[in-house]
Amino acid sequence: MVKRLLVTLILCAASAWSQTAPFESRRLGPTSEADKQIQTLQDQVKGAPGDYAGYDGLGSAYFQKARETGDIAFYDLAEQTLKKALDLAPEDFRAADPLIHMALVYMGEHRFPDALATAQKAIGTGSGNLAAFAIEGDAYTDIGDYDEAATAYNTVQALGRAISSPLALAYMIDSRMAYLCYLRGDSAEAVRLMKSAIAAALQTNVPRENLAWLYFELGERYFQTGDLGNADLSYQSGITADPNHYRSVAGLAKVRAAQGKLEESIQLYQRSIAIIPFPVYVAELGDIYKKVGRVHEAQLQYDLVEYIGHLSKLNQVLANRELALFYADQGIKLPEALELARKELELRHDIYTWDTLAWVLYRNGRFQEAAEGINKALGLHTNDSLLLFHAGMIYHSLAEDSEAADFLTRALKTNQHFHVSYAAVASRTLEDLRSRNALLR
Repeated sequence: MVKRLLVTLILCAASAWSQTAPFESRRLGPTSEADKQIQTLQDQVKGAPGDYAGYDGLGSAYFQKARETGDIAFYDLAEQTLKKALDLAPEDFRAADPLIHMALVYMGEHRFPDALATAQKAIGTGSGNLAAFAIEGDAYTDIGDYDEAATAYNTVQALGRAISSPLALAYMIDSRMAYLCYLRGDSAEAVRLMKSAIAAALQTNVPRENLAWLYFELGERYFQTGDLGNADLSYQSGITADPNHYRSVAGLAKVRAAQGKLEESIQLYQRSIAIIPFPVYVAELGDIYKKVGRVHEAQLQYDLVEYIGHLSKLNQVLANRELALFYADQGIKLPEALELARKELELRHDIYTWDTLAWVLYRNGRFQEAAEGINKALGLHTNDSLLLFHAGMIYHSLAEDSEAADFLTRALKTNQHFHVSYAAVASRTLEDLRSRNALLR
């Protein structure tokens, strides 16, 4: 019965895992601009099957559709089509565009080493396309090579001043630099750069999903600093830009939960996962149900998280880290969570993968190893309350009370509403530490 319900939920929420024949347009609701573009380009390649640029355009359109719908089948369509473009393209600077688009597909599929190699191959064509350097930086960022990422982004800025308009350059690079600033603990500069990227996007007529993504990222920066008012406005702006931007809807749900408006939060999370059942948001909905005492409904969401995570080979790659964290948070399948976290670390060694491994090790009772992992996660001094909470609990398990209290205090000071359940745990643990140790008061 549960499995039947899960399947029904998946099918109702999105057609994200169905099979599609190459070059056959899909209709996920009303015809969008991306659908129209796909149809036009399909007709174009049928009429000119030797034109690499037509296949390149079609592959790029499939990728944009994947962004808009979360339908991973479009990644496969994009990859097939771009391979055809590369087979037809001359082996010179003209191959740069399909290589860049292929690198973007690999990024979407979390194939970061492949994305990096493909972006660097595009750079090697000598086309001077700034996007190749930008994607190189993105791949380094997701892998966790932050100095290399900064070098790539600085190259974009240096070259862009000579060959690109200020608006196009700001749109391309400011949001990327904002994320690096955030990771390095400069939240104020991250917010400033995100606003700059949004201003440029508004003046350059970017696709609505791309604009919504920028507003969502701005909302994340505000939420992580505890500024619920500006986070609220940013997420709502993302929804205005694209009503189907499930991330912005979930971001607003997170704000409502932090404000104590739990029924409204539930409705927004339901709306988000009805668009795309992203496992993180499904789990967050489960947490809200659990908080209001709707235990059965919470368990249905938790079951759905696990079902999605194992649904396909690509899902298993995309959801490794999320599923490991989910298992750790729920205190279930902890050996499997550790296996997933270690597998993810083989793919990338960014701070959030180290944090995941640390938290899973903590839940497995391997406290000293957890401390080593969380120290790596905090190496950039990122002001993320959840990371700081994890650090506090890990050091608490080692009876290092001073360090534990410091991390928990910082977590709550950064954002006292950082998590629907863990914020209260942090407060209780900190109060207990202080009551037992006068020096911590």
